[in-house]
Formats: sequence, C-alpha cells, structure tokens
Amino acid sequence: MADSTFSNVSGHQFMKLTTFRKTGVAVPTPVWFAHVGDVLYVTTQVNAGKVKRIRNNGRVTVEPCTASGQSLGAAVEAQARELSPEESKPADTALSKKYRWQYAMFTLMGKLRGGKATFLEVKR
Repeated sequence: MADSTFSNVSGHQFMKLTTFRKTGVAVPTPVWFAHVGDVLYVTTQVNAGKVKRIRNNGRVTVEPCTASGQSLGAAVEAQARELSPEESKPADTALSKKYRWQYAMFTLMGKLRGGKATFLEVKR
C-alpha cells in the first residue's frame, strides 16, 4: 500500500525518472513503477543508460507523467540504486501485481530479445 512519501506519483501508471550524467545534465525517462510503502520499484534492462547513470550517481527526481513523458505534476528529489538479484523479488512481485498481463508480456519480450532485466529501488 502506498503512503505519502511519493504521493506525487500515487495513482499514476507512469512516472518520469530523471537521472543525471557526470556533467550534471538531466536525462528524463518515462517508466513503469510500483509504489510499496516508502519505496518505488522500477524495472529496466541491465545495460540501460539510466542504470549506468544511477550506478555513478544515485540522485534522481520522480514525477507523474504520460507514457510519452509529458509531465503531469511536481517532481521530487530521491535516491536510486540497483537491486541485487537476491533483493529483487519484492520489486518483481509489486510490478507484476500492478501491471498484470502487460508486465508479463514486457518481461517475456525482454527475455525473447535476449535482454537481461534489473530492478531499481527509489527512496527519499
């Protein structure tokens, strides 16, 4: 169940996850997410640019958006990190519960393409 920590994205299907390059340049990306307690979970490909940027600098902002990335509300500062495979089960479960068959298809398509998924944890 969601609490007020990330109330700006509660009830939305997509959020804009903005990561930062070493130069400080912001890179916004619309993503699926699951809000559990005071944590947001995101899944993406292990070699995605956002994962590389988070490994370098965990500072992010999150805000509600459309699937195409159009902002729908205020952004809040947060910290993100990549979860280890051993820590990933709650993230996978939460995303599966929220997106159901769409998440199952997304996961299957990623596997068929030979991609490897990873999970991110976002906290304030």
